[in-house]
Amino acid sequence: MLRLEATLVVRPGVPAPSEELFVQYLATYSYRHGSGKEKKALTYSDLSNTAEESETFQFLADILPKKILASKYLKMLKEKRDEDEEENDSDDGSAGDEAES
Repeated sequence: MLRLEATLVVRPGVPAPSEELFVQYLATYSYRHGSGKEKKALTYSDLSNTAEESETFQFLADILPKKILASKYLKMLKEKRDEDEEENDSDDGSAGDEAES
């Protein structure tokens, strides 16, 4: 019983054995299914692809997003902002028509 209690004690900064096994499984799975085999390396892209494509690791998709260039992100952000402005402009116009009726 004492051994079980010692195992269950939370130690900040020290990963639990289950965490270690999970990370090991994630890394092994990502390496086997990734493109790093040629280089004998595990890359961030391998991890993010695993999170996106594997049902088992789908919950990690927000934590391990695919990398994109900053310029591409800024362009996407600008397009989204423009779409939102167009929606707001069209909403304002239709609300004015209803008020006049």
